[in-house]
Amino acid sequence: MQHPIRHLPLRRVAMALLLGVVIAQAQAAEAPLTDPAYLAAPESLKPEQVAQMQKRLLDWPQLQRYAAENAALAPAAKGTQRVVFFGDSITEGWGPTGGDRFFPGKGYVNRGISGQTTAQMLVRFRQDVIDLKPAVVVILAGTNDIAGNTGPSTQQMIEDNLHSIAELAKAHGIRVVLASVLPVSTYPWRPGSQPAGQVRALNAALRQYAQQQGLVYLDYYAAMTNADGGLDPALAKDGVHPTAAGYAIMAPLAEQAIAKALKVH
Repeated sequence: MQHPIRHLPLRRVAMALLLGVVIAQAQAAEAPLTDPAYLAAPESLKPEQVAQMQKRLLDWPQLQRYAAENAALAPAAKGTQRVVFFGDSITEGWGPTGGDRFFPGKGYVNRGISGQTTAQMLVRFRQDVIDLKPAVVVILAGTNDIAGNTGPSTQQMIEDNLHSIAELAKAHGIRVVLASVLPVSTYPWRPGSQPAGQVRALNAALRQYAQQQGLVYLDYYAAMTNADGGLDPALAKDGVHPTAAGYAIMAPLAEQAIAKALKVH
């Protein structure tokens, strides 16, 4: 008896195999990650875990983090256009002014907060970006959502938050640079996690959204990923947070994206 697949056109066979890969990736991502403490019995939590969650709930979006700096920030110098880097720890890692080492003399404003998810960033976007009246915002977020830092998040939830952030920016005349999520093959704080497929899927959706909405897409991922969909130790010792060598790859890509956004009318 002949195998039925031999009678299918090669293109149909390839499409079937590709669909199988997509389905397998989707199935692997069906159970979003989350902090185990959120699911544990209350009596099983250590006092320091409870204290940490209480601290987070007192200012969940961390509006106090940059409140004083925002109030003290002078208007952009005449003839200059302010750029705000907005994100999580990977953005925070540039440094307070967007990284004087990598962007000397630029005066970029850094509003990154370690560990944040897109939901938290959406809440603080007005205070930490809109009210600063930038010409451009560089948005890098989503990896902590995939890691489940503030609870389980689906890709649609992440996309919804980022779409809302971008729409708010556009409504206030701020040009948007939407960055890809950096490659990651596992989160050290989530043993056993395998987020590489989720990162690739999210980046594909973000690229498509940027194209549809006329935003500048900043592709860090393609320049940094290894064969496992992660970061080599030279670029990120822990596989998540860039080293100086990692930022050295990212910096010119960010500059090109900012320049492109400033040319968009």
